[in-house]
Amino acid sequence: MSEVRSKSKRSSKPTSSSNLNSFRSQTQTLISTMARKSSLLKQTLATILVLVFVYALLNTFLSPANSSSSSSSSSSPKSISKLETTFPFPSANSASIEDGFSLENANNFPGKSALKVYLYELPRRFTHGVIEQHSIARGRRPVDDVALLRYPGHQHMAEWYLYEDLTRPDSDRAGSPVIRVSDPDEADLFHVPFFSSLSLIVNTARPAGSSAGPAQARVMYSDEENQEALVDWLEEQEYWKRNNGRDHVIVAQDPNALYRVTDKIKNSVLLVSDFGRLRSDQASLIKDVIVPYSHRINTFTGDVGVGNRKTLLFFMGARYRKEGGKIRDLLFQLLENEEDVIVRHGTQSRENRRAASQGMHTSKFCLNPAGDTPSACRLFDSIVSLCIPVIISDSIELPFEDVIDYRKIAIFVDSTSALKPGFVVSMLRGITTLRIMEYQRELKEVKHYFQYEEPNGAVNEIWRQVSQKLPLIKLMINRDKRLVKRELTEPDCSCLCTNQTGILTSL
Repeated sequence: MSEVRSKSKRSSKPTSSSNLNSFRSQTQTLISTMARKSSLLKQTLATILVLVFVYALLNTFLSPANSSSSSSSSSSPKSISKLETTFPFPSANSASIEDGFSLENANNFPGKSALKVYLYELPRRFTHGVIEQHSIARGRRPVDDVALLRYPGHQHMAEWYLYEDLTRPDSDRAGSPVIRVSDPDEADLFHVPFFSSLSLIVNTARPAGSSAGPAQARVMYSDEENQEALVDWLEEQEYWKRNNGRDHVIVAQDPNALYRVTDKIKNSVLLVSDFGRLRSDQASLIKDVIVPYSHRINTFTGDVGVGNRKTLLFFMGARYRKEGGKIRDLLFQLLENEEDVIVRHGTQSRENRRAASQGMHTSKFCLNPAGDTPSACRLFDSIVSLCIPVIISDSIELPFEDVIDYRKIAIFVDSTSALKPGFVVSMLRGITTLRIMEYQRELKEVKHYFQYEEPNGAVNEIWRQVSQKLPLIKLMINRDKRLVKRELTEPDCSCLCTNQTGILTSL
């Protein structure tokens, strides 16, 4: 038995040793497997962390309105300023970089989200001197202080309202998407306040010395000379030469304003009514801003409804126009004998404006055919009258289309269809009262965009549109610095072709 036990003990040692070796082997295998899994887990966690970081980064830059409230307390003013320069001022109805930030309270956050604009102090001849010449041409005497002269009312007054806005105290500019800076080195853009549209309508045919009284100026005013003098002055300015005028803003709202020097200022941001007189290498939606005419009739203050709007379709304006405006006479011939339709020939005068106000305020629809160029002031008179515009202008460009869907406030009819006998009136008579009131509600909602004297109206919206051009301006400036200069027989890709063919639309 002892021998058996001894053998058993001896035989058990290798078995234990084998088990131990097996255990060690299994343990090492387990550890190796765990190590591999741990490495994989670490890689997975690292990947997740990278994705979270990228998401947070993208969310910060692509959704500043959502991220700002959580990060504003820890972000330095310098970093915020850089971010806001990258992403220009948002729409009046959208959130901004500050939580709850909007056009209404923009100046509560000075220097943030606002475009920095330097206002040139031009020689007097380009600003109040133009007002003085306009006054003299109408028989008035010169004054000692031309700054006291009132800018005369006309349909292309954007140049005055923008100048007036920048010259007001900061405390009166609450809600503006731009701030005026006194140091040009701080400026994002430079505003050139030449009253180009007023200059165009000064009585250039006035004979020298024909004024009433010895104190009157006895020289003939020349808009063309003023245009050329302005360019000569600009070309001497350091900041104009620095970027070939690309970061300058110039108002040329009248279709003929600055026509003599357009090629010399075409790099600038031009504020225009349309592109009717401009080539595609001079102006485009890429760099320029379409601005509304100044409405010349009283704003309708009543509510939506058709009870007091007995006229189906109303038009009052010049019947005979050049170029694209020839359609007016054809429309007159089709419409002047239609029941419930009023079409009258009339020019701009105080009496005619009163008649137009009455007509638009008591009509359901207002006819808006092309004039000498695709657009006309009558469209904006219609909007503030809650008179649904019927637009017959195939190549028209419209202001603020990034925030306004014009199909909700106007009816577009292509020229070919509009000239078919009975087409327009039949279409309008088929629109229900409910649909008319829907149009009117939309008009009431957006009409402030077209009112220059409204605190949050056309002026602020124009500046917002200008601010959106800044990234593209910087792109073109940097691109210019590295391009090989050469003569081109065709326009390059700096400009985007305008709407030359029009878009055929119907109800």
